[in-house]
Amino acid sequence: MSVWLTIIVAGIATYLTRASFLLLGDRVTLPATVQRALRYVAPAAFAGIAIPAALGSDGIGGSIPPDARILAVALGILVAWRTKSVVACMAVGMVTLWFLQSVGL
Repeated sequence: MSVWLTIIVAGIATYLTRASFLLLGDRVTLPATVQRALRYVAPAAFAGIAIPAALGSDGIGGSIPPDARILAVALGILVAWRTKSVVACMAVGMVTLWFLQSVGL
């Protein structure tokens, strides 16, 4: 019984924390420092996923040579810096990776 009670309580807690953002989002104003900090959450999360994949430390993309991944990431970073577009960054990075793979790098 205690396992089911734990699952139910965890489910309710998860639901309430997620619903609070929807229900109280317009009524609660976050401080300016928190709003500035939240702008960096998505880039930090993306970097935490992309950098290990690019460097190959966790086995992702093990069949792709590290040089091709690093070059594709570097070009993607350059495009993101110049265009400020996530879509352009990902498109250029993937096309670059596919091209480098096709030429054998």
